[in-house]
Formats: sequence, structure tokens, C-alpha cells
Amino acid sequence: MEEKLTALAEKYDELTAAIARPEVIADQATWQKLMKQHADLEPIVLAFREYQGALAAQTDAKELLAEEKDPELRELAEQDLAEQKEKAAELEKQLKILLLPKDANDDKNVILEIRAGTGGEEAGLFAGDLQKMYSRYAERMGWRQEILSSSYTDLGGIKEMVMLIEGRGAYSKLKFESGVHRVQRVPETESGGRIHTSAATVAVLPEAEEVELEFAPGDIRVDLFCASGPGGQCVNTTQSAVRLTHIPTGIVVSCQDEKNQHKNREKAEKVLRARVLEKMQQEAHGSEAEQRKSMVGSGDRSERIRTYNFPQGRVTDHRIGLTLHKLDAVLQGMLDEVIEALITSDQAEKLKAVE
Repeated sequence: MEEKLTALAEKYDELTAAIARPEVIADQATWQKLMKQHADLEPIVLAFREYQGALAAQTDAKELLAEEKDPELRELAEQDLAEQKEKAAELEKQLKILLLPKDANDDKNVILEIRAGTGGEEAGLFAGDLQKMYSRYAERMGWRQEILSSSYTDLGGIKEMVMLIEGRGAYSKLKFESGVHRVQRVPETESGGRIHTSAATVAVLPEAEEVELEFAPGDIRVDLFCASGPGGQCVNTTQSAVRLTHIPTGIVVSCQDEKNQHKNREKAEKVLRARVLEKMQQEAHGSEAEQRKSMVGSGDRSERIRTYNFPQGRVTDHRIGLTLHKLDAVLQGMLDEVIEALITSDQAEKLKAVE
């Protein structure tokens, strides 16, 4: 590990020098590329240098203990040695995590899909609660949001909503949210006061760039139709709604939120690109299925991951056995404790796999 860290530190120093050169700064494309590499290496190199400092301090403390006779100074040296050993052990653990293979999608924007599941109108209302929860979390993180497509129930719940969430590291934070989210509460539609269980599904896809996935001519069939509102009523008489079909995979995406056909097609293409890339990646990683099952979650939207229990005011994540009695705060977008616990659990599983 030390050899690898030393090589990374040398690379970091080279990049530090390179990004300060006038000729590199003048070439913005090259400068931005080097700046990203520099930023990616910085947490590892800073932790490594702190780790080296802790090791050096241990050596100094040991030398002092070997030479010093004064009881008070020896006590101080022993205390310092113990502190530096603890610090070095913590930094070593941190460095192992930092050196884990990074998910190539972690820095990407997110296509977030929410759909009502079992439970009728109550499932749609719960899907709306989840959309507000993620929207509030995104606001707290300073991320930009855009609704790409939406469909609502008669009571104002969500049948289906697709959102684009733009922000550095959005996928790294939200990627474990894919799966079935279950709610237990007395529905607004229930007059007898009985607790019902309903569900909604969430899918989190990394936004795919055009350079990552180029559609071949003839791969996409485009159908145009008139947008419709609740109950099938006509919203406009022009064919502004767009349906895209990716012929090789059979994946279909529709968008009718905008009155402009071009904007609807642009939004539909974002979603289609993300779904096709996800399918391709799942097929490519099929051999890793067993390993993925042992981690926090496979990202399978059919996997029940979390329960929101209103009578008891609790949220339980079934994958890691985490229960928080902070339901109101979680639904207000205070997801940090849940998300950090999921990331930590995933890192622990990955460390076991490489040790």
C-alpha cells in the first residue's frame, strides 16, 4: 500500500506544478482535465502525509522513551506514542477506503424515477411524499432539479415522475435509494382508521453523456402524439408529446410535460440514454451478481429496501438493519444519517472483499 501511496503523492506533486504553468492555464480543456485529476488525488495524498506524520511522531516518542529518565517526560512520551498509534491506525483505515476502486458513475448527475406501486391512490400519495423528500434533500445539497416527465393520480399523487438532479457527487449519495419503499399509515382515503401498507418504487440512474452512448441510425423509433391530462382529456391539439423506442432493447420512454415537441424529445432522450446505459452495464456486470447481493444493495428496483412507519414515527432500512425514530425529519429531506450509514456499510463490505 505504501508504494502505491508514494507513487500517487509524486503524481499529485507533478499535477500541482503542471496546473500552475501559464501554457497549461491558457489551454482550458487541458487545465480542467488536470484540475480534476488533482482534486481526485488530493484527499488520498493529504491523508497519506498525515499518516506519515503520525508514524514519524511515533518514532520520535520511542526514541525519547529509550533515552529519557525523567518520569514526567516519559509519561508525556508514552501518552504521545499511544495517541499517534491510534491516529495512524485510523488514518490507515481511511486510506484503505480511499484506495478502494471508485465507482465511475459517482460524480455523475442522476436520473431519479419514482413510481406508485401497490396500494392504489395511497401509493400515489406516498410516491409524492418520496418526491418531496428527495427534492428537499437536493435543495439542502445545493443541487439543481428538473422534472423530465410526470403523471399524476386523481387525488394529486404521483403515478410516475422522472427527475434530473444535477450536482457533483449526486449519484454517489443517491445510488443506494433504488428499490421498493414501503409505507405503513392510515391513508387519507381510509375512513375507518385502519393502517394500510402501500409501496412505491425508486430507480436511480447515472445520467449518460452522449459521448458514452451514441445511438446508431435506425436504433430509435420516434412517435408523436397529442399530450393528454388526467382522465385522458386533451391538453393540446398539436403533436407535441414524444415517444421514443430503442429498437435493440425495446426500452420505451414518453414525455409530454412541455408544449414544445423539441423540448419533450430532448428530455425523453436523457431518460432513454440513462435507461439503455443501465441495461448495458447490468448485462456487462452479470458475472458479479452474487458479489453485488452481499453488498448494501444490487440497485434492483424490485428489492424492498426501506419502511416508513407513521404510527411509530420510525424509518427502517432493511439492508443494514438501521432504525431511526426520525420519520418527520427524514421526510423533510434530512437523509444524511441514512445515506452515510449505507455508504459506510458498502465500504466495509468492499474492504472485506479485498482483504
